[in-house]
Amino acid sequence: MDSNQEQQEIAEIRELIRNKALRSTNARITVIQKLKNASSPISHAELADLLVPLGFDKATVFRNLNDLTDVGLVSRTELGDHVWRFEYNDPNNPHEGLHPHFYCIDCGSVTCLPEKDFQHLPSTENADIGSITEILIKGHCHNCLV
Repeated sequence: MDSNQEQQEIAEIRELIRNKALRSTNARITVIQKLKNASSPISHAELADLLVPLGFDKATVFRNLNDLTDVGLVSRTELGDHVWRFEYNDPNNPHEGLHPHFYCIDCGSVTCLPEKDFQHLPSTENADIGSITEILIKGHCHNCLV
């Protein structure tokens, strides 16, 4: 990404944060940038490993993850291993946030699955079961089957 694209991305993130009535700090901007570029949900520890070398402490990362989750810019998921994982919620594409995840019970890897693979599922609002907030499939990934 060139510097013009990066500046544009930062400006857009800054506006998103301000639209949620939060202060647009460097930590919040950086947290969202890292989550936007992640290929799957990541834990606080994984995010802190990326951000501590940039000068952010683990507590700041944790507080910002919680603040961004509270206003809906980030979603928090627990996949049965007692570890919260976080991913960016694009407010311009609210349906992107609800998608299935595959969790490998051997190595703990998490993969986002395309929503199209689950078109036969009931709508997110269902009178029989309530409201679906997440879809989780557990199994063994290709690497662990070898």
